[in-house]
Amino acid sequence: MQLRTPTCLSVLAIATWLPAAFAQNAPPQAPTAQQAPTAPPAAPTAPSEPAAAAAPAFPPVDPSNFTAASPTRQTVEEFLHAYWGYDSGRMWQVQEIRPTPAPGVSRVLVLVRSTAGGPKDQTSGLSFFTLPDGKFLVADSLLPFGTKPFQSFREILQAGANGPSKGGAAKAMEFVEFSDFECPHCKEAQPIVAKLLADYPSAHFVYQDYPLTRIHTEAFKASTHAYCVAKTGGNDAFFKFSEALFDAQAGLTAAASDQTLKDAETKAGQDPVKIAACAATPAAKDAIDASIALGDKVGVSQTPTLFVNGRALPITGIPYPMLQKIIEFQAQLDGVPLPPAPPAPAEKPAPSLR
Repeated sequence: MQLRTPTCLSVLAIATWLPAAFAQNAPPQAPTAQQAPTAPPAAPTAPSEPAAAAAPAFPPVDPSNFTAASPTRQTVEEFLHAYWGYDSGRMWQVQEIRPTPAPGVSRVLVLVRSTAGGPKDQTSGLSFFTLPDGKFLVADSLLPFGTKPFQSFREILQAGANGPSKGGAAKAMEFVEFSDFECPHCKEAQPIVAKLLADYPSAHFVYQDYPLTRIHTEAFKASTHAYCVAKTGGNDAFFKFSEALFDAQAGLTAAASDQTLKDAETKAGQDPVKIAACAATPAAKDAIDASIALGDKVGVSQTPTLFVNGRALPITGIPYPMLQKIIEFQAQLDGVPLPPAPPAPAEKPAPSLR
């Protein structure tokens, strides 16, 4: 069994999942500061507000600060737009791209300002290093880089994510969840996933096992049983099993896990004796190891992780309306005709006390 150090993602982990500025900032497309559009414009347009009402300008850009051979300023602009373009409440400006003593490694500095309330003159700086292959950057962690930073992971998952699936058959919009049956936040993610699939029925959803064996003693065993339920009963049986198992998650202990798994298998219409025999085979272990390896290949470090066309998101750490914005923006970037989700129903008025 492979031992790793990832953790079960908490709601607060969005602050560290990506560098803080990447988490909830949006870029514009023009080289100078402007409000980010929902899609890249053909050319910069004049502001609709009078100049006096516009946000304060960033410091002037000094061309002498752009001395690195790569990446180009346009590449950085397109990269930031891919990460931040869903949020029109942010402005940014690429301030410098300089070489470093390490061959092929460049340092990029970006200034970021929120326009969604708070002090208008509060500017933060984001600094990161791009690697020689042009495909990754280093900030608080290693992240995909480039004009289409999520495309590589998208292709890897389209080819390799072969876990139980549901939703649309086509993979033009694909959600891939890496999860752990013993992780409390993975349990919290299940109704969010259900709502996403109801709101975006054409999306193809795949469940991939990623048991965190250093902190969850029963997770790998649960995954092998889940694999065998899917193998013998198909997708429908798997999702019945997973729902029952997450509901009974408190029973995934060394003393109670065998009975907890049997109960979930029975609810899924499967024979617990046959499933246990299958789960003990090398093939079951190999399948879970392969799912873990796939997660490692696309940078999974915490559960639950939801990939939206290759874009990794901490699903329980993002408010649902923002999650919708990101999904619909990603669909725009990828040219996927994804109808917007229906608006949330209005809250019912409180009953009269009269």
